Amino acid sequence: MNILSVSRVCWYVTMENHWNIYSMAALSSLSHWSISVRHLEEKKKKSAVKLKRMLPSKHIPAHSIPPHAVTRLAKAWLAEDTPNFDPAGVCVGFQEVEARLLCKSPQSILAGSPFFTAVFTEVGCTVDWIYQDGDEIGPDTVTLTAVVRGPARCLLLGERPALNCIARASGIATRCSQLRKMATARGWHGEVAGTRKTTPGFRLVEKYAMLVGAVSMHRQDLSGMVMLKDNHVWASGSITEAVKGTRSVCGFSSKIEVECRSTEEAVEAAEAGADIVMLDNFQPQALHLAAGALKQEFQALLIEASGGVTPENLAEYFSPCVDIISMGCITQGCPVVDFSLKVQKPVS
Repeated sequence: MNILSVSRVCWYVTMENHWNIYSMAALSSLSHWSISVRHLEEKKKKSAVKLKRMLPSKHIPAHSIPPHAVTRLAKAWLAEDTPNFDPAGVCVGFQEVEARLLCKSPQSILAGSPFFTAVFTEVGCTVDWIYQDGDEIGPDTVTLTAVVRGPARCLLLGERPALNCIARASGIATRCSQLRKMATARGWHGEVAGTRKTTPGFRLVEKYAMLVGAVSMHRQDLSGMVMLKDNHVWASGSITEAVKGTRSVCGFSSKIEVECRSTEEAVEAAEAGADIVMLDNFQPQALHLAAGALKQEFQALLIEASGGVTPENLAEYFSPCVDIISMGCITQGCPVVDFSLKVQKPVS
């Protein structure tokens, strides 16, 4: 065998060894990769189980709010409060600061945190919550509720819109919680409900606060459930005609409620196919008699009491035959919760 042949043999042997080493390395890498994937999958499964255990058993009202709706409102509130220049921003600058959200109304129910957070997110700040929506704040006179961090001028841009929102929402949730507790204490089976008597442009926040306070929101708007009031009836000629005309449009997918001033009107509404009758401005004793008579004749009919109901006289309207009690005072004339946001002085 000449030198050239020996060289070729050596080259082939060398290349075969290299290929074997490469193959073994590749197989080893593939094995390690497979083990890594399995490890990640196992870790993922364990994390999912752990997360499932951590999730609260109760439903979270905030999960019903579309994120884009919260962002839209936050942008609108900021634009309303600072449509142009912010001259005061010059004196505070862009330094990072920390501010504490303080609640000064003990035994209040917190509500509105998604909106509060959205306002500060829009201006580049962060919020860390100590309490969550639905929690009772207190019993101290002043309670640290959350901490906001961000550039000074940006934080101060969001301060007033955010405080307005959370003060109003928490006030409504607190009143709703008190009313719900009254109903529960009396063993009443029905629902305390809000109305459409909400602040223009602020309905989503106020309806959300009702949810947090554990009462019914009632219908969201005119596109939801149909409610035929006295003006609808007068304009159409009769309750029967009003129900008939409305049913031809809304079909099976929407309930129809009729506002009634007497038992006779309620009977006409029920016979015309209404799902709910509102006994409007009935005194408690008259309400109980009318509701009892209607339930006896129309078992599936839902009966709502409304008009003149206040936190002071709510208990007088509780009845086994009344399914809903709606109250405009949930949003109208409702006290707000006192919050303030205090920027902390830098430690020298």
